Amino acid sequence: MKISVVMPVFNEAGTIREIVKRVLAVDMVGELVIVDDGSTDGTREHLERLKDPKVKVIHHEVNRGKGAALRTGLKEVTCEAIVIQDADLEYNPEEYQVLVRPIADGMADVVFGSRFLAGPHRVHLFWHYVGNRLLTLLSNMLSNLNLTDMETCYKAFRREVVEGMVLRADRFGFEPEFTMKVARRKCRIYEVPISYHGRDYDQGKKITWRDGIAALWCILKYRFVD
Repeated sequence: MKISVVMPVFNEAGTIREIVKRVLAVDMVGELVIVDDGSTDGTREHLERLKDPKVKVIHHEVNRGKGAALRTGLKEVTCEAIVIQDADLEYNPEEYQVLVRPIADGMADVVFGSRFLAGPHRVHLFWHYVGNRLLTLLSNMLSNLNLTDMETCYKAFRREVVEGMVLRADRFGFEPEFTMKVARRKCRIYEVPISYHGRDYDQGKKITWRDGIAALWCILKYRFVD
């Protein structure tokens, strides 16, 4: 199965070349759609030097947020299955095969890559762990799912899952919004273990406690609003 990878990017000049290299090294990647979300640190210049025919780069002139970048990228995909990939090095593209297998086998419409099942992960940032657990718990309560990691970046899904789906969240609210909407649509959802190599704020991590509060609102909002 060939997959489309959608990569939102904002100020990742230090990692963008390496993550693009790792994604393109995976045989099942049919295309990589990169949305530069108004970067100002030299990321845009790196992207403009990419010449691989599998890569399509789209630019937002101003920063609009991860959710907005994903909406732009999802309009451009052509493969049967889609994987979301952050532009840092926290997630390993070599695990696409594991992530997509339930879809390829005809068992799943959506697959979440869980950082909390069995994969190796860096040990740090206790309060981020607590926040992720609490958000996942609330999401599960309102969606009647039993996910272990709603906030994970690694989500794979059939292209038809998002065809006709109206996504509205501009920032990191994409995660709870997408989760609530696939639950409402009764999609077949699987989880698989993935590795996770988390980074610190001095390494460029961008999500903050404010995004956690926004995620709470998105969970409540999109439980009842389509």
